Amino acid sequence: MNVLSFLNLVDLLVCAVVLIAAGGAALHRNLLSAVVFAGVASLAVSFLFLRLAAPDVAMTEAAIGAGLSTVIFLIAVRRTQETEEEDR
Repeated sequence: MNVLSFLNLVDLLVCAVVLIAAGGAALHRNLLSAVVFAGVASLAVSFLFLRLAAPDVAMTEAAIGAGLSTVIFLIAVRRTQETEEEDR
């Protein structure tokens, strides 16, 4: 197995991770799990951007997509749960 076929295999595995994580985020009923799945998908996409020789896009995706968006979604889920508990 040469290096090129190994890198293609890694790319295919990362693409599979993106698809599985995106499906998990879309289909999961637990909001916290869905947010984690979305963060994993975003992080995997960031890795793919890095493999495509676009480090600036990869860093932006990692910082905004996987980092900031995940934190904002987690805060929103927590506040939603607090509001639901107060309504009961």
